[in-house]
Amino acid sequence: MRKWLLSVISALALAGAGFAVINFWPIGTEPKLSSVEGSVQRGVYLARMSGCIACHTDLENGGKPLAGGTKFATDFGTFYSPNLTTDKAFGMGSWSIEDFAKAVRQGISPEGEPYYPSFPYPFYARFSDQDITDLWAAFQTVPGVAEPTKPHDMTPPFNLRAGLKLWRGLFFKPEPFISDPTKSEQWNRGKYIVEGPAHCAACHTPRNLLGARKTDLALSGADRLPDGGSSPAITSEYLKQNGWTVSSLSYALQSGLMPDGDVFGGSMGEVVRDGTAYLSKQDRDAIAIYLLEGNE
Repeated sequence: MRKWLLSVISALALAGAGFAVINFWPIGTEPKLSSVEGSVQRGVYLARMSGCIACHTDLENGGKPLAGGTKFATDFGTFYSPNLTTDKAFGMGSWSIEDFAKAVRQGISPEGEPYYPSFPYPFYARFSDQDITDLWAAFQTVPGVAEPTKPHDMTPPFNLRAGLKLWRGLFFKPEPFISDPTKSEQWNRGKYIVEGPAHCAACHTPRNLLGARKTDLALSGADRLPDGGSSPAITSEYLKQNGWTVSSLSYALQSGLMPDGDVFGGSMGEVVRDGTAYLSKQDRDAIAIYLLEGNE
């Protein structure tokens, strides 16, 4: 009995020590931004491309732009998007551009805490310093809204944020965007948009039990999305088999209208309404070219 008790105590002590190590495990690197000047116009465009408005505006309940509060129910718990306005108490009004860069590209808060990967920072890691500076300039124009961010309602053990450090160690491999010199400029532009700001794989790739994307099945479709729906495959093979062309896919990203006359519904309808409908024809064409020709 005594040996059993000692074993239990030892196991608990080791678990506690392990958790303490994880809790104080430093993550991330300090960003070194170049002294480039940000463009509000480019930043607004990039914010639309990145889905910021759609995810951080609670339209269902009449929320103000970028004030957060949008609900995302998942198998791990319920997430609420944060306030991205310039309010100093509840938004990003007290942040520095370095805080912003670290949050967006590394998924780390100004307090040094890891963000849940419901925030698609693994994709935003491809943002350049110019992208970050442009986005920051755009967000500085957003009126402050004194709306506190709702706390996530996570299912144990996923409510232990320190555990995200282990998740990051296993699955988060930040990579800057690297163009392919053997491909056209338009193809590379499409690759950047799809794999970066538009984060298409976030919804169109299945995930494992820990919520990480199954990269070997990239863009092959997924179920159990936050809205309870599913997403189709958008690999080149699937798109071609279903009659998509560069022209029809580009037009669908603008209008939401599919070749068979039906319209995008659910979250994809919101993506078009709040994001891709605002993109230039050149960028919509680039997305279509990459998806149809670049991910076989």
